[in-house]
Amino acid sequence: MLKKLLLKTAKWLTILMALSLIPVILLRWIPSPGSALMVERWVEFRQDNSQIEISRQWVPYKSIPDSMKMAVIAGEDQHFAQHFGFDLSAIKAAVEHNRQGGSLRGASTLTQQVAKNQFLWSGRSWPRKALEAWFTLWIEVLWPKQRILEIYLNIVEWDEGVFGVQAAAQQHFGIDASYLSDRQAAQLAAVLPNPREWSAAAPPAHVQRRANWIQQQSRQLGGAHYLREMEAGRPLPEWLSLRYWRNRLEV
Repeated sequence: MLKKLLLKTAKWLTILMALSLIPVILLRWIPSPGSALMVERWVEFRQDNSQIEISRQWVPYKSIPDSMKMAVIAGEDQHFAQHFGFDLSAIKAAVEHNRQGGSLRGASTLTQQVAKNQFLWSGRSWPRKALEAWFTLWIEVLWPKQRILEIYLNIVEWDEGVFGVQAAAQQHFGIDASYLSDRQAAQLAAVLPNPREWSAAAPPAHVQRRANWIQQQSRQLGGAHYLREMEAGRPLPEWLSLRYWRNRLEV
């Protein structure tokens, strides 16, 4: 009886895991129609009887300035082009920092943020983190880096009800995303740790300093050269190759 129950459970888990990959596969090519976080915010606004509406508009990767792409990489995930979804060195540093006390520091990569915001709910529960890891892995396997960055920039939250770089550029600077200056891009990236409290158009002093740092880091990372290298692609990790697992099984 127990064996049958376990087999049935395993069967349904396998089916659910396979079904969960369908939206990941579809979003490899089609624009994101929205995100789980947008739905969550919409529900919040309705419950609070707020007049705020969700503002977002898809903008393709080629229409986003390189400075905006580099700003979020410099500010949020400087190893974006090198890692496969999880920045182990950043995780180790965050664990050590949090162990010593003080303010909590996260270590989420851009890929993890896409997985969370696109597909999952807010919170820090272990089930949610496990699902985040699952989606992060498959996003890295199925999407090129520029697609991950494109989705991120189109779904990230930049103010109350403001999602994506196009809506953010219009909200904060009254222009389309394609016309963002280097400084405006840095200021948008600088508020991402707390976008519902800090204004990119009128950032406080500490956010201005962070924007300065982001511009400096973007240059040091290589700017447009960094992006062209990233867009050229990189080989899959060894553990995703058939040869790797064949050799492991033979041992």
